[in-house]
Amino acid sequence: MAAPAPTRDRWLGPLLLRLHFYAAILVAPFILISAASGALYALTPQLEQVVYSDELTAPSDGSPLPLAEQVAAAQEHVGEAAVVTAIRPAAEAGQTTRVMYADDSLAEGESRAIMLDPATAEIRGDLTVYGTSGSLPLRTWVDQLHRTLHLGEVGRLYSELSASWLGVVAAAGLGLWVRRARRARRARDVLLPDLRARGYRRTLSLHSSVGAWVLLGALFLSATGITWSRYGGGNIGMIREAFGFTTAAVSTELPQSSTADTDMDDMDGMEDMEGMEGGEHSGHGAPQGAAAHHGADGTDGAAAADLGEIDRVLDAGRAANIDTGLVEIRPPGDESSAWVVEEIQRSYPTKVDAVAIDGGTLEVVDRTDFAEADLAAKLTRWGIDLHMGTMFGLVNQIILFVIASALVVMIIWGYLMWSQRRPTRGGRGPAKPPRRGALGRAPWWGTALVLLVAVGIGLMLPLMGVSLAAFVLVDAIAGRVRRRRLG
Repeated sequence: MAAPAPTRDRWLGPLLLRLHFYAAILVAPFILISAASGALYALTPQLEQVVYSDELTAPSDGSPLPLAEQVAAAQEHVGEAAVVTAIRPAAEAGQTTRVMYADDSLAEGESRAIMLDPATAEIRGDLTVYGTSGSLPLRTWVDQLHRTLHLGEVGRLYSELSASWLGVVAAAGLGLWVRRARRARRARDVLLPDLRARGYRRTLSLHSSVGAWVLLGALFLSATGITWSRYGGGNIGMIREAFGFTTAAVSTELPQSSTADTDMDDMDGMEDMEGMEGGEHSGHGAPQGAAAHHGADGTDGAAAADLGEIDRVLDAGRAANIDTGLVEIRPPGDESSAWVVEEIQRSYPTKVDAVAIDGGTLEVVDRTDFAEADLAAKLTRWGIDLHMGTMFGLVNQIILFVIASALVVMIIWGYLMWSQRRPTRGGRGPAKPPRRGALGRAPWWGTALVLLVAVGIGLMLPLMGVSLAAFVLVDAIAGRVRRRRLG
């Protein structure tokens, strides 16, 4: 007589299988779009270099002109009324300088960027850039597809569902994989696909073995993706703020004694709206709008800022703690505000230090140093950069492309398994469908634990909680209808 199955195999395994099955069937289309667009996004830095080679490349090899002369050339191109919001000097020879302007005709987070040859001040391009990374139109289009399906705030619901349920599907898949691994004779049986199998068994082997290799990557993408979501991300933000896991932006407020002595009128500027958690998602999350580049009081003070002082301001920043070539300089917002010189190097080692400089005295009035940030803030910064593929350059991009592509293939295999498992004319399929009523067979503590986790997730990730409740309701109705037909 066969020994009875362990208690957990009578309820936990079927519960995980049903959760994985239902979530994958109903939410997989969202994850599929998110993974496919994410794989494409991972390639966009190289695509930008090809598509916008003229705008990004400076043909002259001479010494760069003073930044003030480069900004003056850009200003002549756009007109004196245009408001300079930021300047990004060429980081190395062969690259162009960017002078960015506010433009009310552009969407939130976008700026008009004039690209110049730093040695001659020749205008090389006039493009719209987006977010802290300064992504160009091609990458911005792919990013918005990945983030919102080009549907605005409504489209963000799709990405939140995708990020939330990807973690659930992956976690349930891990449970099923562990269950299968305990029954396997060899490790290769669960780590490598069985290509000798046919039909459903072959597809299952491919799906589960590839899933084992990309599991950690899927969980990471889910966790970091949620931080940019509308509802779940908002809750995470409140928790981080409550525990002090945020990094304050550099303050641009000048001491009163300094503002009383300054002769500069109507300067423009901005607070560092990114802190350490925005980033491209201001290209992927919390965007810096063009309005953020205006003065703190909403005025356009930068129109009258003494941009001729920019070289001295940059030198003062470099004398403080700005020691990388990837730098953004932002003019002050008004007579009581300072210039900001900030590092924008997202690759490792991370360089995002910033200083606020009094334009009249060239004294540093405030500074932020990434090295002094707490571990939670650093992990947030690194998580964002890993998710976007900027932390380790090409290697990071390749890994993201492989993980996202694997998710696409796994979803296709999942739907193929669903089709292959359907009963034949004889009434039986190659595998049993996931059973209902798993919680009814669970011990009291198992039921309590599942309900506690479900409520916690629902409160933390409301959109997923609502969709989970909808799944349970649909499943209950479908089960009742089926029982009536059979009865």
